[in-house]
Amino acid sequence: MCTTCGCGQGETKIEGGQHHAHDHSHEHEHPHTHAFGHGVMAAHAPGVSQSRILRIEQDILSKNNAYAADNRQQFAARGMLVLNLVSSPGSGKTTLLTRTLTDMQAEVPMAVIEGDQQTVLDAERIRATGVKAIQINTGKGCHLDAHMVGHALENLQAEDNSMLFIENVGNLVCPASFDLGEAHKVVILSVTEGEDKPLKYPDMFHAADLMLLNKTDLLPHLNFDVEQCIAHAQRVNPGIRVMQVSASSGEGMRNWYDWLRATHRMILDSAPEAMEA
Repeated sequence: MCTTCGCGQGETKIEGGQHHAHDHSHEHEHPHTHAFGHGVMAAHAPGVSQSRILRIEQDILSKNNAYAADNRQQFAARGMLVLNLVSSPGSGKTTLLTRTLTDMQAEVPMAVIEGDQQTVLDAERIRATGVKAIQINTGKGCHLDAHMVGHALENLQAEDNSMLFIENVGNLVCPASFDLGEAHKVVILSVTEGEDKPLKYPDMFHAADLMLLNKTDLLPHLNFDVEQCIAHAQRVNPGIRVMQVSASSGEGMRNWYDWLRATHRMILDSAPEAMEA
């Protein structure tokens, strides 16, 4: 069980691999109850102290961070730009990703790790562009973690000096807490969701380096205050960068592509051995 949100991680399946029970390699017993975040689980766990709950949560994140550090070291040595794409369901994340792959794959090797609770539908959409993709099905789990990503990378066979996109499970809560070893978290927010999302889910927007405000082609048909939305995001995270895009019309996508190129170049410049490989 994930003590951050109460999801039952249970059995995770990585496409091309084997089913395996995902228990974060804990050396302690979990309380047999649901957890709903820091300070709240105690109300649902009679007899379990708040301090024990906190230790369990810290242990989970500590183990995840160790796996993430291993992933990050491997990514850096191989000259890979790795981005963790996060959003709520329906933001247009997969559509934005497929357009990005279609438009840019001739420039640089690309690969994708897809995260969903069930199905391989999004991985199939990615592979239809000609880009390698592998699906992670988390079952009851509501987020990817660094251990899953490490296993997926073994089967994906991504190229050195490539861009690797990790499309996380649609959820604006738990993915904020789990480092996957990525260079940047990129949060996608669509204009159909409401400009108050950054205030409602501050941890996610605080963790992200870039916000893509998607589906801007729909603005003429909506009552959505772009300036207020950006102000909310910057109130939560003053350093967050914001780009307005439409994956459907192509509006603003050039700025996103330029950011990808510049960020990838920084990775390559810091990994000369990978460039020479």
